[in-house]
Amino acid sequence: MPQIPKSPVLEEVLSANARYSVAFGDKGQLALPPARRFAILTCMDARLDPAKYAGLSEGDAHVIRNAGGRATDDAVRSLVISHKLLGTLEWFVIHHTNCGMELFADEVMGDLLEDNLSTAQFDGKTWSNPKHGGGCTAGHFIQWHTIKDQPASVLQDVRHIREHPLVPGYIPIYGFVYDVRTGRLEPVEAATAAGRPTAVT
Repeated sequence: MPQIPKSPVLEEVLSANARYSVAFGDKGQLALPPARRFAILTCMDARLDPAKYAGLSEGDAHVIRNAGGRATDDAVRSLVISHKLLGTLEWFVIHHTNCGMELFADEVMGDLLEDNLSTAQFDGKTWSNPKHGGGCTAGHFIQWHTIKDQPASVLQDVRHIREHPLVPGYIPIYGFVYDVRTGRLEPVEAATAAGRPTAVT
């Protein structure tokens, strides 16, 4: 059997997991449904720690993450499962300031990928590839869900979720923008208003 190649990052992760599992205690007895019965849709940005900014412990809530925290088909799929099979009754849509999804447009991403698949560089204004060749045109056929205005994107996502035919009208959906400079959740009142329940259980 071939050995898994070891990298410093892999070693760090496995070492951290070993320490974590030693002190795991009775967390193995946690129930499958989230104890606090809510879900968060937020960005994958490494600066965001939903467990800390929302006061979560293991087993408390569902956290669904993607680039931008957008209400994509897969995010809605997860939210519907979260409610239908696991009982969440309130949902949060949380975008954030200084998001990478504000720094490019779909056409830019498609062009970069068509040229080359390696990591691109950003000079503060434009993206470019340090290497060329070996790209693929498939990037032009993906909707990347970029963001031009954070409160507007939160409102758009909350509306999309609220209007989805598989989302019950009795689930409240709250909209926020997380400020990466302060750690505060700033409410997007229009989004939360759009996410008000439209029915009762």
